[in-house]
Amino acid sequence: MAFDLSWPYLIVGCIFASLARASNISDVYPPLWKESPGQFSDYKIENGKYIINFWHYPERLGTYKILLNKTAKYFAKFSPENEQNILWGLPVHHGWQYQTGRLADPTESTDCGRKSGDHLCISVDSWWADLNYYLSAMPFLAAVDSGIMGIPSDKVTFLPPPKDQMNFCYNVSSCHSSFPEAMKKWNEFYQHVKSHSSSFDDLLEYLWAAHVSSLEIARKNFHNRLKYYSKQEADFERSWALFVDYLAPPLFPTTLIRTYEFQKELPKRMLMNEDRAPFIRDFSGFQNTVLFALSVLHKVHKYTGNGMPLDQIADYFYNSLVSAPHAPVAMG
Repeated sequence: MAFDLSWPYLIVGCIFASLARASNISDVYPPLWKESPGQFSDYKIENGKYIINFWHYPERLGTYKILLNKTAKYFAKFSPENEQNILWGLPVHHGWQYQTGRLADPTESTDCGRKSGDHLCISVDSWWADLNYYLSAMPFLAAVDSGIMGIPSDKVTFLPPPKDQMNFCYNVSSCHSSFPEAMKKWNEFYQHVKSHSSSFDDLLEYLWAAHVSSLEIARKNFHNRLKYYSKQEADFERSWALFVDYLAPPLFPTTLIRTYEFQKELPKRMLMNEDRAPFIRDFSGFQNTVLFALSVLHKVHKYTGNGMPLDQIADYFYNSLVSAPHAPVAMG
């Protein structure tokens, strides 16, 4: 039997079916959300410019917080409390990266990001951190460029990392010159955000177009980071990046609660070589199942490419998902 539902939603629907609503609304926010900067004046100023250290977790998180605050009025027509702001997906996922240790130095040559070391540091060697840079710096600077942030486009700059500086951009002009297509798509998204006639689905379409454009560049630029990880973690990273691509066509709504519910069943720590989904003992049954399913999807894509019709991919994935061996449930 063929499925009409786009196959990534089989994972998403499976996750949603397993979750209860968050008992406390504060649970859904990223770690250190309240403590992070919430306005430009919270950052250092040099020569009339706001200086932001994008390699310090609270400072990077703060740019998302400002972005959410400044765009709140445009999403008020969809729900109160800014919950339906579709930019929530970016900081909530970044919070998961921090919480699970994925922003730390994977080479273990420094204590950057380590709980026992500089735990607020973001490592430039982290695959997750580098991809997130393109999904934080570009959305933020494009918002500044569009006028949404209320400051001139030349009044903010980011500090460079300790190495590989040419892989990143640090202000509006350098991002436009280095990544013109991605910045163009983020600017188009904000123009539609400011339009009173834009529907929720319209905004999702433009958001995902910009998201995919940024992610495509980042994956190419930072593929070499995968060598720093265990095979299991590197495979998960490849599977995750692929899966995100497939969330774009069905316009997955990256609102606060939806994103929180979705990623609650993602791996709660870095994966080790001995981890074998769906038999990871300290993961829940659903975390094991989702990890197993993402692996199956990556294999389907690898061996079929775009040659297999969507309904056949859905069938293949669904059969693999429901036939996955029962995973042991973690105690406690």
